[in-house]
Amino acid sequence: MRGLLAGLILFPVIAIAVLSVRPGGLRRQLREVRRRLKLALVLAGVYLGGSAALRLGLGESRSELPIYALAAILAAAFVALSFEREPPPPR
Repeated sequence: MRGLLAGLILFPVIAIAVLSVRPGGLRRQLREVRRRLKLALVLAGVYLGGSAALRLGLGESRSELPIYALAAILAAAFVALSFEREPPPPR
């Protein structure tokens, strides 16, 4: 139980410390995290809808490979779309 509580306290502290050190400051890094979370939620919804449609359309036994392909395509889309934008010019 102590390990769980220590982890719940240490994880946010370490995450904030790491994000603060990166270029652009904490506010910019949290903005990027928010953008990636939105992207992940949208792609997860696409995966759930697509896998359900594939299972209904192809049946249980023939839908495994297309579902894996859908997951790989969506993972590649996340990697391609989640790159950081250009940093703002210094003031």
